[in-house]
Amino acid sequence: MATLDHVQLAAPPGCEEAARAFYGELLGLEEVEKPESLRGRGGVWFQQLHIGVEEDFRPARKAHPALRVQDIDSIASRLTAAGKRVDWDGALPGIRRFYTSDPWGNRVELLEEHEQRSGGDG
Repeated sequence: MATLDHVQLAAPPGCEEAARAFYGELLGLEEVEKPESLRGRGGVWFQQLHIGVEEDFRPARKAHPALRVQDIDSIASRLTAAGKRVDWDGALPGIRRFYTSDPWGNRVELLEEHEQRSGGDG
């Protein structure tokens, strides 16, 4: 049996502070210390999501991590206030979700389970 340990997204060199601001401050992910032997490679690690440096970086526009969150409306508001685009998608019953992009254009999905109610999502 296999379980998922982490997902890695690529970012351009010098991405560390922007990664901390977006994934740490806006999304609330907890940063974890990289092992000493890997620090020279750049990037930053969060629990279950690692941002790695890729010299010839191109953003992932279709492939993406999906982060299960609590209080999705609060996160959407923080992202919007920070000038980030929030694209709601109501296609999954019982799930509220939206897509956004990190500072380098990588697609990121955020989702929260919710009870069925009348009316639209987002």
